[in-house]
Amino acid sequence: MNTQSNLYTVIYAALLVIFVAAALAFTNQVLKDTQKKNEEIDKKIQILRCVNVVATAKDVEAKYDELVQETFLVNKDGDKVEGDAFKTDVAKAFAGGTALPVFVTKIDGQVKYIVAMRGTGLWGPLWGYLALNDDKNTVFGADFSHAGETPGLGAEITLPFFGRQFVGKEIFKNGEFKSIAIVKPGKTAEGQDYVDGISGGTITSQGVDKMIYNSLNNYVEFLKSK
Repeated sequence: MNTQSNLYTVIYAALLVIFVAAALAFTNQVLKDTQKKNEEIDKKIQILRCVNVVATAKDVEAKYDELVQETFLVNKDGDKVEGDAFKTDVAKAFAGGTALPVFVTKIDGQVKYIVAMRGTGLWGPLWGYLALNDDKNTVFGADFSHAGETPGLGAEITLPFFGRQFVGKEIFKNGEFKSIAIVKPGKTAEGQDYVDGISGGTITSQGVDKMIYNSLNNYVEFLKSK
């Protein structure tokens, strides 16, 4: 075949595309199980982090199994429903108004309820976990993550100092759901508990504020139940 012809170029390009596509598909299939396992490990690390337990990829499985006593799903009416809490796609659950996960842990003999959160920041999705004491009102711990917030600004929601601000805050006031507000440093929020947002990360902070309110609002009936 004439290597200078247009036909040769078309055939060569087509074969190259097919080869690359096949190689990528093979690699994706080979790594699929590993990627899934890494995602599960990361999720368990985040869940434990919100109850102030530091875990690594090596010891997270053992710590998670030791501390997480129970998991279940709850609907908007606060009722438990069938399903796998850990494997639930939280983003789809919030978007579709379906059942959401609850993780029950015991820390120093005290029950903590962990609920999931999902929202949107400046550049992409935000997510996290909030741990409540057995009164289902007072925050024990919080952990936040993001897909692409600005380093040094909005991305600082992942740092321990931000999550520590939530400890001891209440999401209900006089039996009424209020959430926890994120305010500009130096500002306050009337009638509800609040924490300082990230300086220079206004949109991310607003995203976290909405995420907490919208996420917890889906758990209100469960949290009000005793």
